[in-house]
Amino acid sequence: MTEFPKHFVASSEDAGKRLDQFLAAQLAEVSRARVQQLIAEEKVLVNEAVAKASLRLRGGERVVVLGAAQPPPLRAIAEEIPLDIVYEDADLAVVNKPAGMMVHAGAGATDDARNRGTLVNALLHRFGRLSGVGGELRPGIVHRLDKATSGLVVVAKNDKAHRRLAAQFVARQVKKVYIAMVHGWVKQDRGKITSNISRDRVRRTRMTTRRTGGRKAITHYTVRRRIDSKFGKFTLLDVQIDTGRTHQIRVHLASLGHPVVGDTLYGAPREIRGKDTNGISLTRNFLHATALQFQHPQTGTLLTFSAPLPLELQEFLRQVESRNE
Repeated sequence: MTEFPKHFVASSEDAGKRLDQFLAAQLAEVSRARVQQLIAEEKVLVNEAVAKASLRLRGGERVVVLGAAQPPPLRAIAEEIPLDIVYEDADLAVVNKPAGMMVHAGAGATDDARNRGTLVNALLHRFGRLSGVGGELRPGIVHRLDKATSGLVVVAKNDKAHRRLAAQFVARQVKKVYIAMVHGWVKQDRGKITSNISRDRVRRTRMTTRRTGGRKAITHYTVRRRIDSKFGKFTLLDVQIDTGRTHQIRVHLASLGHPVVGDTLYGAPREIRGKDTNGISLTRNFLHATALQFQHPQTGTLLTFSAPLPLELQEFLRQVESRNE
């Protein structure tokens, strides 16, 4: 529904139908619930008068849709969810986010399961109030981690702290270190990836380095160790980013031909086949934000935090490096 007003005329065959039923059939791209919302917002006229969704048509009515429905603004919902709080004071908190948890609901989410179980919801229950700079869906959120990535996130409790922390991110003064395991052996012991990142034109959930233009992105990596296992070759990396683009580490490493283990969106296999042994799989990405350093927004004190690999990644690493069946 992009052009308004839209005009319809009920035929004799529509006699007896409810108004919302009639419009849902006419507007194939719009759900019946959204049609009912249109009617409730008085954006539907029948013979130039406001009508109810339950109105029974007789045939011959002129029905006009004046505009699109306006969904109510979403708000984050406080939920009692356990949190691993690494640090907390009056201005901020540092949280070790588990994989599988979204930082916040997406703009297209509704007040249902898609808006549940987020880090924001857990934070609201724990702290009650957070900064409002990011809006009602993202209170306190200064930066993000992907759902399938674990590790350290700093959260602002008030607007002043939020703005000062955000300024440090913009000025690239925040140091973030990730641990990643990728498929194959990375050639160089250390390197820098500077490919610009754009959204993939075909698969809109993906980002890509293959389009012209895009946003500047800088990723540094250092090899921790190379692994030659019965499941193939892998490289364990320390990764630092100067910029914070969507999926940056994942798409940059995949652009080298070394996707992050578990990251099927960027080419990693769902199951890793072994030599004369059963295959193994990882239900999340082997990507963990292990270290975070920034200046306290109030005192200027340099704060440094670390979080070890979560148990599921430690166990996966043990499996890969094990020489036994």
